[in-house]
Amino acid sequence: MNRDDVDIIGCKRGWDGYFKLDVYQVRHKRFDGDLSPVLHREILDRGHAVAVLPYDPLRDEVVLIEQFRPGTLAVQDRQPDMPIWLIEIVAGIIEEGETALDVARRETREESGCEIIGDLMPISQYYVSPGCSTETVTLYCGRVDAASVGGLHGVADEGEDIRVFTVPAPDCFAMMARGEICNAVTIIALQWLMLNRDRLRNEAGVLKSQKLNM
Repeated sequence: MNRDDVDIIGCKRGWDGYFKLDVYQVRHKRFDGDLSPVLHREILDRGHAVAVLPYDPLRDEVVLIEQFRPGTLAVQDRQPDMPIWLIEIVAGIIEEGETALDVARRETREESGCEIIGDLMPISQYYVSPGCSTETVTLYCGRVDAASVGGLHGVADEGEDIRVFTVPAPDCFAMMARGEICNAVTIIALQWLMLNRDRLRNEAGVLKSQKLNM
């Protein structure tokens, strides 16, 4: 099925603030060939995001950030074991006139203090929560030099208070397995790194050098 199988009967803006909420009336072709009833759905117009996994293949370290996330507050009322400050990777929203690559480099610099070395490596592009939101994430891996990474970063005017730290890749995987990393974009990025880590290190000359010295 495709876009021609959906009929937008009506759409009006229900809220127009920092986030935008649109109220849709839609119907669509069903798998049995009939039309669905008219569905009334509120859709959060969130924009589109870019995320970057900063990785140093020479040191085999991942650059992670930690920051307060207000959306966690209501969740913790029902699930008190869930954290409020989240361990994440770099991410930001694409503004008008920007490309995903522009945002990836800018946000990596602002949120972690790192500069991307060479080209960004595409990981995935995916819907975040398409049942209620327009948001997509374009996800990259970016090679960085993590030797002197750390401290507090972020744009003060945007209320950002970001702690930056590095973790060896195997320890990152263990953190994910223990549930210490519990946001989708970081989990997806680290699972990709698990599959591609040896290749990235080999391309950087690390594994080849280690084998020669054995």
